[in-house]
Amino acid sequence: MKKITYITIVALALSTTGWAQRTDVNYDESKVPAYTLPALLVTDGGQQVTTVAQWEQERRPEILEHFTSQMYGRTPTAHIPVRYEVLTEDPQALGGRATSRQVRLIFSNGQKTQEALLLLYLPNHVAGPAPMFVGYNFKGNHSTTLDTTILYSKNFALVKEPGHPDWERGCQTNRWAYEDIIGRGYGVATMCYHDIFPDKPGLKDHSVVSLFPGYGEGGRAPDEWQAIGAWAWGSSRILDYLATDPRVDMERVAIMGHSRQGKAALWAGAQDTRFKVVISNNSGAGGAALSRRKYGETIAIVSSIKPAWFCRALDQYHGREEAMPFDQHQLIALMAPRAVYVASAERDQWADPKGEYLAAYHAGPVYELYGLKGLPSLTMPAIHQPIMNDVGYHIRAGKHDVTAYDWQAFLDFADKHFEVSTVSP
Repeated sequence: MKKITYITIVALALSTTGWAQRTDVNYDESKVPAYTLPALLVTDGGQQVTTVAQWEQERRPEILEHFTSQMYGRTPTAHIPVRYEVLTEDPQALGGRATSRQVRLIFSNGQKTQEALLLLYLPNHVAGPAPMFVGYNFKGNHSTTLDTTILYSKNFALVKEPGHPDWERGCQTNRWAYEDIIGRGYGVATMCYHDIFPDKPGLKDHSVVSLFPGYGEGGRAPDEWQAIGAWAWGSSRILDYLATDPRVDMERVAIMGHSRQGKAALWAGAQDTRFKVVISNNSGAGGAALSRRKYGETIAIVSSIKPAWFCRALDQYHGREEAMPFDQHQLIALMAPRAVYVASAERDQWADPKGEYLAAYHAGPVYELYGLKGLPSLTMPAIHQPIMNDVGYHIRAGKHDVTAYDWQAFLDFADKHFEVSTVSP
């Protein structure tokens, strides 16, 4: 009975992507193929990397280019102007413990505009600039709180029909531990990911991608960026706004992403070193999990989701992950020397918890170059036994989700690396 229930849950989760009827997903550890990971500290030309300078000047750019050209796509370099409109500000939010602010980001290429709504909470009891968490929500800013003043995003009406349960205020408050975050002395900035790239087929014209030069012209290049690239770009634009606020400590900003946004958080962190702590929660294939394990979600599945999350070049590795010149331990290593945390859930086999742990473990040699500490062993820790080194990890009981336990671990990890002491209001 338990097995039937789990399969049903997986099928429902996949129904919108067209993979609900798949019967070839591997959840058997004995069927994981033998594999050899691509070298982390050997250049494409075969030179051993032994110093930080070699890593930063030679090997890191090579790895970044592999992920750019063959997985996430190439982020355009064109500048899209943005202006900010403060829509609301409440200095007595969360019972007086925080100041809330809603800001409209208006992106324009001179002919077309796209809007995104940012919801910001800053702790009132912290003297000086506050450290911050940045992260997307899935169901709109209104879903993260019961506050009736929180506005609905323009793009939300495109992805959810009237009367859908996701219109209900507070429908995902369980994923946003605002009281705990503020109580620990952190601010938090969130935005609905649909504002940047609506995650529904046929809505690309309503994404920020449509503002860039060349959009809609000619054939699609193999390395053309898609949704994950756009979401990562949008995370950096949230940072741009935070940099205008003197109440934000830009040297202490963490990005947290869950599921597909865990993938995007890693890609954002790889490209934008302003994120000083990078946290990936239940991110699976194309995120923290090793592709070569072919366990749960695979490259063939994840690169066939519509609208596309990954660039077209990734399609060449369907069923042949062993041919990839990169794997996700290298992505995690791109965060060094900044702190990175990977979180898994025991019942989230689709995301391959073991593959997530092993990728984080195998990123360790780069951290060692900096004199920092990775994960201590090839053996995963027990449930609810987090590791808080420069590379951190936990696996918790439960399913694919963001829980209060996760947030306590993320806050503990950030405290350690931002040297924040627990603050009482």
